[in-house]
Amino acid sequence: MLKDLDPLLHSQLRLGIMSILMSVESAEFTYLKEKTNATAGNLSVQLDKLSEAGYISIEKSFRGKKPLTTCKITRTGLKAFEDYVNALKFYINP
Repeated sequence: MLKDLDPLLHSQLRLGIMSILMSVESAEFTYLKEKTNATAGNLSVQLDKLSEAGYISIEKSFRGKKPLTTCKITRTGLKAFEDYVNALKFYINP
C-alpha cells in the first residue's frame, strides 16, 4: 500500500526550505532566499505556511535597525520531514 506524501512538504520550495533547516541550527531569511532562489514574497508566504503547520518556528528581531527573520525546524517539522522521506523511500522501493 502506497503511503501518502505530505502535501505541505510536496511543494518544491517548502521541501527545499525544510531540507536546509534539517542541516542547520537556524537560518536567516536572506540565507534561505539565496539558497532557494525564491523571491522574498514567495519565500515569506511559504514560511508562513510551514509556521502555521507547526513545522518551523519564526523569530523576528532586529540587527541594528534592520529587521531579522530567523527560522528553525521544530520537532513536529522534523518528524514530518522524516515521515515524508520514509514515504518517498517506500515509493522507490515498495
